[in-house]
Amino acid sequence: MVAAFYRQIPTDDVLGPMYPPSDLEEAERRLADFLIYRFGGPDTYIHERGQPKLRMRHMPFSINRAARDRWVLLMDAAIAEARFPEPVVGAVKPFLHDSATFLINTLD
Repeated sequence: MVAAFYRQIPTDDVLGPMYPPSDLEEAERRLADFLIYRFGGPDTYIHERGQPKLRMRHMPFSINRAARDRWVLLMDAAIAEARFPEPVVGAVKPFLHDSATFLINTLD
């Protein structure tokens, strides 16, 4: 799912500029580690990065409703590509949608 999401980023006109090409691989790893931790897997993310502090970590980026909506659109496509069973989709999708909304930090 995370790899499917990040494959879409380089050509996306809204989100692409937020991700330096040189950091895409690391961004993918960080998101994967965070989601693994968040859904009960090993706490590699915590050991390497500390507490998530998602709002603080995303403050350098201007995240408006359009950016949030595009992130959700691309992530939903990645979830569909991953073909998770419905119980997994039912747990993951609301968490990701709510988290994306929580990270909005500008009205423009």
